[in-house]
Amino acid sequence: MTLHYRALPDLTGVDLGPLPASSAFPVWGEAASIHSHRHLPQPAALLPALKGDYALVVKRLLDIALASVALVLAAPVLVLLALALWAESGNPFYSQLRLGKDGRLFRMYKLRTMVPGAQARLQEYLDRDPALRAEWELTQKLKNDPRITPVGRLLRKTSMDELPQLVNVLLGDMSLVGPRPMLPEQMPLYLNPPAYLGLRPGITGLWQVSARNEESFELRAIIDLRYAQRLSFWTDAKIIAATVKAVWRATGY
Repeated sequence: MTLHYRALPDLTGVDLGPLPASSAFPVWGEAASIHSHRHLPQPAALLPALKGDYALVVKRLLDIALASVALVLAAPVLVLLALALWAESGNPFYSQLRLGKDGRLFRMYKLRTMVPGAQARLQEYLDRDPALRAEWELTQKLKNDPRITPVGRLLRKTSMDELPQLVNVLLGDMSLVGPRPMLPEQMPLYLNPPAYLGLRPGITGLWQVSARNEESFELRAIIDLRYAQRLSFWTDAKIIAATVKAVWRATGY
């Protein structure tokens, strides 16, 4: 069997190691089944960084301090964006249940970037367009999503739609840096559950500043595993610095 690997842009200086091109590669070892979460090794055994002082104490203290400052600074911008969205199409805020640390469900807040009733329209668009369905099944996102409003598209490109998640950080649902928050129904698609469930999801993360919207959902899971294996203050600092660059370049969608 021949294994193929992908090269991702190194924006952080965090060594990702070899990234398998598909989930056929046994990330957790030959004894682990990628199709059965019951047989996956526990985080304490394979992810010791999740049990260190930084993961358990320091990371949370930094989240509270930095998110508090960021929310105060971002408040005027948040108000202006909310008014623009309200004028465009109504209620500017959007919330959705996401899967958090230890499998706890929480409500994640965002500025609304799609038309009202967007979730109900998704299946209609996918049924009409096989190419859109194939893209959704691969990445769980649509690059040219027809449901996004004009103001919403600007917010997504600059990632400013995620500013309300600073509130989630202060509430303890999320971290500034971590795996991207996952929908509960996406867990069966996810390759490495312990790497995700052992951390608070992040506003930004290693996936966002490396693959950033361009790779499959299963590769996102592998990158989350690499982050959990390399968790440290310096890893998070590099990811935050890379996030500033990515936002400045407006590469989101």
